[in-house]
Amino acid sequence: MGLNEGRASARTPGSTAVASSGDKPAIWLWSQYLLDAAAWIVAILLALILRYELLVKEINVPGIATFCAVAVVAQLVVGLSFALYRGRYSFGSFHEAKLLVIVAVLVAVILVLVSVAFFTVIEVPRSIGIIAFPFACMFLAATRYLKRMYVESKAKPGEDAQRTLIYGAGFLGNSLVGRMMQDPGSPYFPVGLIDDDPAKKHLRLSTVPVLGRVDDLRDIVARTQASVLVIAFAEVEAAQVRRVSDLVAGLGIRVLVLPPLRDMLGAAGAAIADFREVAVEDLIGRRPVDIHPDEVAGYVTGKRVLVTGAGGSIGSELCRQLATFAPAELIMLDRDETGLQSTQISLTGRGLLTGRDTVLADIRDADALLNIFEDRKPEVVFHAAALKHVSLLEQYPEEAWKTNVQGSLNVLRAAAAVDVTNFVNISTDKAADPTSVLGHSKRVAEKLTSWHAEDTGRGYVSVRFGNVIGSRGSMLPLFTEQIRNGGPITVTDPEVTRFFMTIPEACQLVVQAGAIGRGGEVLILDMGEAVKILDVAQRMIAMSGKDIDIVFTGLRPGEKMHEDLIGVGENDSRPLHPKISHTSVAPLHPETLSLQRWKAEGGFGQGQIGVLLGDAVEHSARTSPSTAGTAGPVA
Repeated sequence: MGLNEGRASARTPGSTAVASSGDKPAIWLWSQYLLDAAAWIVAILLALILRYELLVKEINVPGIATFCAVAVVAQLVVGLSFALYRGRYSFGSFHEAKLLVIVAVLVAVILVLVSVAFFTVIEVPRSIGIIAFPFACMFLAATRYLKRMYVESKAKPGEDAQRTLIYGAGFLGNSLVGRMMQDPGSPYFPVGLIDDDPAKKHLRLSTVPVLGRVDDLRDIVARTQASVLVIAFAEVEAAQVRRVSDLVAGLGIRVLVLPPLRDMLGAAGAAIADFREVAVEDLIGRRPVDIHPDEVAGYVTGKRVLVTGAGGSIGSELCRQLATFAPAELIMLDRDETGLQSTQISLTGRGLLTGRDTVLADIRDADALLNIFEDRKPEVVFHAAALKHVSLLEQYPEEAWKTNVQGSLNVLRAAAAVDVTNFVNISTDKAADPTSVLGHSKRVAEKLTSWHAEDTGRGYVSVRFGNVIGSRGSMLPLFTEQIRNGGPITVTDPEVTRFFMTIPEACQLVVQAGAIGRGGEVLILDMGEAVKILDVAQRMIAMSGKDIDIVFTGLRPGEKMHEDLIGVGENDSRPLHPKISHTSVAPLHPETLSLQRWKAEGGFGQGQIGVLLGDAVEHSARTSPSTAGTAGPVA
């Protein structure tokens, strides 16, 4: 939903591109030259009157006519030389104003030189050019200002436009107000600004005043009878969106947000006015982090990169982000052909599945993996393929073993066989003091990765993070579907909490972690504050406008009430990146793996969790006997 929606051609003379020769006929530009010529003539006549102290009889009319003609010609020549009449600058802008002063100075210099050189012929005082200069500047600017006022008065939104408040009177707020006020087809009419900066208390942008702080929002909405609120921040924290949403709750006002600044600057077709309704991701997500592109480029650019699980939500986003660093080859591996096709379409716009960029294979098949690695010889591997549903894996622990343990071992062995230099294993917060089949299986994968780092001497690391907003099978799509079906929404417990992160943010940190991780380390992404699942459910119901019940189902086997990112005995040092912690896990030799021992020591299916391969989890079992979640938790 944007200001430009359905009105690509609805431009007006008052828009920022109004001075473009492509938007206006030549008469628009040349009419301004005629006004500028008239401004110089008037300025010269005023200068003469002042110079002769109203004794007009002493004025040499033919000489003055010649002098005015020189000014008119000089204005044309100098103006064209600086593209003043070629539509280079926005009409009535500060850039044009600075140029006007430069042009006026040069014309005044020419007039002084002419009056000095030909004084005996035209009999015009040598000071006229200097006296006329300030008058000319004033008239040149005045004609443009009057024209701009006229155009803007004709370009205001129509009567059907929605009364709109804009939160943020900075650069983006100013730009939005200007766009709305200058577009007669705009569906939004700005009636006021809101800003928490006391210095902007009396500020007006395009005649739109700052009416108060965000704490005054309810009163401002009542006074202005606004029906829309636009949050004019390119990178707004979820906490601020929640605060604004809570303040306007029950007022019947729509809250809109802007896309991230990187999208407005980098995405094709993105515009500053492409705002949209607040989504639940805005309420529980966080601002995308800054990564260090030089570090990432050092191990990705020009390298052969392979991503397992490339058809999944995490794997596909990883592929999209890695593609921006220009790897020599991006190899997308998955057993899901539909997922592979979707990822290929998002990268290339085509889903023919005929190129070498897509590989159909199952990580459970060790021989197939080894053949693929020996054929393609990847140098960097991101291992995102995994089974992740807690409840389902509690019923089928052998499947977790086959994919998350044995499958990961297959990928690690294939990578070691071809001397992969960087290996990033995607883990989960459930591997910290694990109490579920999923957590135990991913914990073993972390230990296997650590062993291979020691064995190869290469940069094999694991990256651990919590729930990813919008991933397949996660809580938000489930809640959305339950609301669409009329409810009820199922939540395990009123107090259950989870860490959340957006898919782009998680993948940004995963890519960064691959650059800074040392072999054998587990890198833990900063997930911010844990979020109550009940709060998320209530907000989604409020946003839907429906009357939906919430049903508490109770904690399921293997679920925690509160997740941990860092296990007992693990440290939280952040030596290289403020949002990435470094810890380590004990390496596990692959030859010691045993499915029966793993199941027996884990106590799977017996309602208890014991000790898995040297991991002490008694503390977790005492403090969190079961793990919470929602009806559809995700690693």
